[in-house]
Amino acid sequence: MLISVIVPCYNEEEVLPFFYEKILEVTDKMTEKYGCEFEFLFINDGSKDKTLLLLRKYNEADKRFKYISFSRNFGKESAIYAGLQNCRGDYAVLLDADLQHPPERIPEMYEAVVNNDYDCAATRRVSRQGDSKVLAFFSDSFYKINNKISNTDIKGGAQDFRFMTRQMVDAILSMSEYSRFSKGIFSWVGFNTKYIEVENTARKAGKSNWNFWKLLSYSIDGFTGFSTAPLRLASILGIAACIAAVVAAIIYLVRYIVTGETAGGFYTLMCTVLLFGGLQLLCIGILGEYLSKTYLETKRRPIYIVKESKL
Repeated sequence: MLISVIVPCYNEEEVLPFFYEKILEVTDKMTEKYGCEFEFLFINDGSKDKTLLLLRKYNEADKRFKYISFSRNFGKESAIYAGLQNCRGDYAVLLDADLQHPPERIPEMYEAVVNNDYDCAATRRVSRQGDSKVLAFFSDSFYKINNKISNTDIKGGAQDFRFMTRQMVDAILSMSEYSRFSKGIFSWVGFNTKYIEVENTARKAGKSNWNFWKLLSYSIDGFTGFSTAPLRLASILGIAACIAAVVAAIIYLVRYIVTGETAGGFYTLMCTVLLFGGLQLLCIGILGEYLSKTYLETKRRPIYIVKESKL
């Protein structure tokens, strides 16, 4: 049995040595206990530090450590796809290099998938200790809103840390769309998944590459990638605006007939312009999000470009 460990990397120079020691410690014990073999596939997503130099060093010391280095930074979604596409294992483990996905949970995930009736084992964060309250609020809100407007149910706090069968990996690879949202894809393909609850873990070293605006952009990809509800919202807002305009016109007409009082032209005009102008811009923006996704898909550009690899 071969298990592929897939690790996306972007500027992980400071934390990679710690991850290297920990993943070897865990997998060596698993080999001794279960008799399984491992390959380690690191995806260097255009790192600007010495991440690639470390990966070359690990490959020279142990040929089980393989790597793919992109020509530039394509993003974590592309790195995940590249890892799944190039792994050879009967099972695949996907986790980050920053040790926020604790490797010591892999044996538990192995037991759930290999020795029980599960196709996937994934971790689910049950606390936000160490994160800002604003970030935690928006993250929780994303899952709640997404699950209401989309047919794809994403478990709150679910992480990319997953242990999957080959069958599930192949199902994920069959979805070769350019604009990818893996959390949604993992749920959309189905399969029987066991969620393992974990506490939030701080990075062992280095700085996170995620910030509020990147997470906001990522959440928009999630909304537009698995739901057409925002498009429907644009139609509803348009109808509501028309109804509001008609009601306002009736109110002003009735008041004029009853009291003879006319509405102030400047303020009425400004409110009307701002209302309809804002609604139009909102609807155009929603349409633009979906149009941009369609535009990128029709160009058929590669999801990633490899500059160097050792497989």
